[in-house]
Amino acid sequence: MLESRLISLLRQNKDLGVKISSNLGKWGFTATKISNEASFSTLNQYRLLSSLPKLAPSSRNFVRRTFVNYGLRSFHQLNHKGVHRASFRKISTVAASAAENKEGLKFLVTAGPHARKMVGIWLFASAAWVFSMVVLGGITRLTRSGLSMTDWKFTGSLPPLTDEDWLVEFEKYKQSPEYKRVNKGMNIEDFKFIYWMEYAHRMWGRALGIMFALPFSYFLRKGYITVRLGFRLSGLFALGAGQGLIGWWMVKSGLEEPASEYVEPRVSPYRLAAHLTSAFAIYCGLFWTALSVVMPEPPAESLACVRGAAKVRRLALPVGILVGITAISGAFVAGNDAGRAFNTFPKMGDTWIPDDIFSMKPLIRNFFENTSTVQLDHRILATATLAAIGGLWLSARKLDMHPAVRHLIGSTMGMAALQVTLGISTLLSYVPVSLGTAHQAGALTLLTFMILLNHTVRRPSPSLLKTLPSVTKMV
Repeated sequence: MLESRLISLLRQNKDLGVKISSNLGKWGFTATKISNEASFSTLNQYRLLSSLPKLAPSSRNFVRRTFVNYGLRSFHQLNHKGVHRASFRKISTVAASAAENKEGLKFLVTAGPHARKMVGIWLFASAAWVFSMVVLGGITRLTRSGLSMTDWKFTGSLPPLTDEDWLVEFEKYKQSPEYKRVNKGMNIEDFKFIYWMEYAHRMWGRALGIMFALPFSYFLRKGYITVRLGFRLSGLFALGAGQGLIGWWMVKSGLEEPASEYVEPRVSPYRLAAHLTSAFAIYCGLFWTALSVVMPEPPAESLACVRGAAKVRRLALPVGILVGITAISGAFVAGNDAGRAFNTFPKMGDTWIPDDIFSMKPLIRNFFENTSTVQLDHRILATATLAAIGGLWLSARKLDMHPAVRHLIGSTMGMAALQVTLGISTLLSYVPVSLGTAHQAGALTLLTFMILLNHTVRRPSPSLLKTLPSVTKMV
């Protein structure tokens, strides 16, 4: 009875029969071999179903249930032609599933999909932790809390617990140039606030080290991590450990007496840029590695999409580098307090270009130490970044590509516009803590979008390319 109903359904809808036959191999059903899907006739459909009684009862029932379930889904799809829904949320799941049995594809994590999921979650959590570290570091800098602790231990120490302990720490801070020239007369309660900000920033970094090291050791012991991934993560861990040393190296520069009595004590812009660049490098490494674990193959529907992604890739890489350079230039703006000068836009004061942009000797110093030049550079780089991402968005509109890639480019364009808006608002508002922090977080968010875009448009493996159709089939 069931066979006759299925035969009737197949006769009414030839495309449905083609779909079912093309998936028989997935169900282990090989009783009938069809050499050409286009020539799948009603007779072949009948032979296909009539062979069901020859199977064992349990296999027969399984195939029947599968036919009915798949037939209903296929019939629903065939009656909704032209509807193409792309779910970016499922990119990694689809790509990982497609790569599950591909020959020649080397996974970074062994022991199957569950192990890849566990390692991926751990790496994404570590990257998010580094992101929060960057944001907390920005708040610490904007509240001028970074120089409140005048000593440093690699393993850390307990905070002051008694009034006597607080007085000892406060006396240490009173010997610093920042207290003498900027915060003279500060009371103990105000000191506690800036001390807790710096202490939280340091301990949050140490907690990140523990959170990274313990799961790393567990996954190594379980044998989930390959040698290639192990070396990469060990390098990132070493860079993270060195980040604490770089941070103290930066703070120490702010505890030294400035060259002139009219100059406010501040950390070296070079060391601040090194500290921020190192943090960005750790974040990028963790985020890229996490993507590689959960998405070993890029999303690809056809060879036409692969060709479109290749064209995007040629533009996405240099644009991503430009985004990184712009972010690093922002570190020099912060290190020179350049955001508190020329608080006008689009002009810098009354002119487009200040007169003193090349006043320092040698000339190269102006690009890193001259307040006017540093801010002008950042303005130019930010404008160039927005224009470059806008050009990428416009050029990609005419290309055949995976819907997720198209949506990602649009999101990147929106984030770039938001970041420029935040930057201008921060400048015109004389760098309040809230906007300054949002602007720093926006820089890392925009960089995140560029990393994701570059990872998504990378070239698929040869084994995946062999299975792709020439063009996308609309269902």
